[in-house]
Amino acid sequence: MDPVFNDRTQFPSFYRTIPNVKAEIDGIVQILKHFGWKWVGLIISDDDTGYRARERITEELSSVQGCVAFSAIINNTFYLEKYYEDTIVATIRKNSAKVIVVFSSTKSTLSFLSLFLFNKMPRRIWVMSSFFTKIFNLRKKKIETTFNGSLMVLVQEGQIPGFEHFFNSFTPNKYPKNELTRIIWEGLFRCYFLDAISLIITVPGAKVKYCTGNETLSDRHLLLYGNHNYRITYRVYTAVYALAHALHNLYSAQPPANHWDRLETLQMNVKPWQLNVFVRNVSFTTNGNTHSFNEYGDPPASFDIIKWVFLSNNYMLKNKVGYFNASTREQIYINNSEDLFGPFFEKMPQSRCNAPCAPGYRMTKIEGAPSCCYDCVQCGDGTFSNTTDALVCLKCPVYEMSDRKRTGCIPKATNYLSYTDTLGASLTSIALLLFITASAVLGSFLIYWDTPIVRANNQNLSCILIFALMLCFLCILLFIGRPTQICCLLRQVTFGIVFTISVSSVLAKTLTVIIAFNATKPGSKLKKYVGSQLPIILVIVCSLGEMLISAIWIASNPPLVEADVFSEMDTIILLCNEGSVTLFFCVIGYMGALAFLSFIAAFLAKDFPDRFNEAKNITFSMLVFCSVWVTFVPSYLSSKGSRMVAVEIFAILSSSAGLLGCIFGPKCYIIYLRPQLNSRRTTIRK
Repeated sequence: MDPVFNDRTQFPSFYRTIPNVKAEIDGIVQILKHFGWKWVGLIISDDDTGYRARERITEELSSVQGCVAFSAIINNTFYLEKYYEDTIVATIRKNSAKVIVVFSSTKSTLSFLSLFLFNKMPRRIWVMSSFFTKIFNLRKKKIETTFNGSLMVLVQEGQIPGFEHFFNSFTPNKYPKNELTRIIWEGLFRCYFLDAISLIITVPGAKVKYCTGNETLSDRHLLLYGNHNYRITYRVYTAVYALAHALHNLYSAQPPANHWDRLETLQMNVKPWQLNVFVRNVSFTTNGNTHSFNEYGDPPASFDIIKWVFLSNNYMLKNKVGYFNASTREQIYINNSEDLFGPFFEKMPQSRCNAPCAPGYRMTKIEGAPSCCYDCVQCGDGTFSNTTDALVCLKCPVYEMSDRKRTGCIPKATNYLSYTDTLGASLTSIALLLFITASAVLGSFLIYWDTPIVRANNQNLSCILIFALMLCFLCILLFIGRPTQICCLLRQVTFGIVFTISVSSVLAKTLTVIIAFNATKPGSKLKKYVGSQLPIILVIVCSLGEMLISAIWIASNPPLVEADVFSEMDTIILLCNEGSVTLFFCVIGYMGALAFLSFIAAFLAKDFPDRFNEAKNITFSMLVFCSVWVTFVPSYLSSKGSRMVAVEIFAILSSSAGLLGCIFGPKCYIIYLRPQLNSRRTTIRK
């Protein structure tokens, strides 16, 4: 069975009907793979056969993330030295591997079995090579207990036609000159022939049973030695048939002639090496089994998987539980209806270095441990594994996140400032409250239109300012709710234009105060602007500047809806990408420039002697405005998602409320709480 004979240069005419050792090793490997045994003990003989088995099994286990738990070597002596015996026994006992493979040559088999004559072993599944059929020779209790239920790979059995009849009618009397037959007969029936040499060594006076020679091989011997399906014997039978078929094909290939001439030609002219070609190409069938040789002279690699069962009545059963055929696609078949792991295991034992990693975890190597020993680490956020013993965790799609157990992906929650959120609802309520307040202020101004407090500093500009502030409070509704393309386009542009009108109105009111007080000076050229439409024109011109910036923004790089899937692992942030950040801050900067001019102008006019001079109020309102928007920039840039939107809404509401409160709060105070100060007579007297 040694694969060295596959070298066709050295052995060009070597053929065999028993598969080579490599095929048998592959059969054992397939058993390990089929049952998922990845932590396996290995006991081998101290020869090429054993080392070849260790190399192959180690390599194949590594391909399925398995490894050899331990490797013990046995020599070819009948009894192992005490040191080596104790070492091997201790290794088997302390190691956690539930499966042990024994691949030993014939010479080392008895040496290995001697380990179990006096040592009790833990329960294990033993997977053994075909050499271990010699286990029959040592029927000891500890050996039977240890190996009961073991699995073995044996050459595929076959039936020899006519042999059953021969078996049933076989007696030594038919072969009186065959001494081997007489010896076997004495062993089977525990009797002696009268002329047997073994009678000489019997104990004097002991009762001796004599063989008649007419005994028959009953079912008892079939139970002990198996049915009429044979393994090695059948392979000898097929070897003879292979040679016969090759000779027949060689005979048929001779030039046409009569039978005797062909035979003479074969005997006289054909050389033995010429038969090699016909043996190589032979193909025949016996009892449904096709026999042929590959380019190395090997037959198809077919093995039976046998389970050994030791019975209490000193009998042994060899139950066929599957087979291995290297030429088929599946290669291995296991009959799961059989009791595969009894009598010591109720179900298939798990043989692993550690428990398998459950779905949701991945394997990670333990430094210094065998390759199949590992820790299990839970998959991180955004990754998952849905198989046992996953090597890596897979990433979820960008719009999904891993579930709590990390075994799959679920859709991410969407994040945006919603009306149903506490923050969104609060900001909406504040905006509506401020809108109502501004509406009340506008109503008050319309009611008290002709009073001095309203007419001071251009009541038309005041109404424009209040109306613009009302729109500012309402425009924040474009910022709340699920972002859409139209909302993204309108909200910054609307806010920028409306707020520019507000700030422009404040600037115009300040210039109105400056013009009014400087026009009273002798020879002032500003008299012609008093009562003119200059403030309105200023508001329009300033607003057109903001509109121009907004138009360039929308035309070149407009805002758009964006789903941010990277800022937060478990959330999709729906937001409006401002497109051009530069133009966005140009809008803010333009309003800031107008506010700064208003602040300077109001500061210069704050000391003008007039009871209803708004310069001080405008100065405070611009301080509030500038403070809010200066702090807005870093807060906005450091925020994400709904918080970013909330920061901008807060800035809009705070600055708008500051303008409304600082400029119109004192006026409403006089209108409703100090009405006596809002009369023409009091104003003239003051």
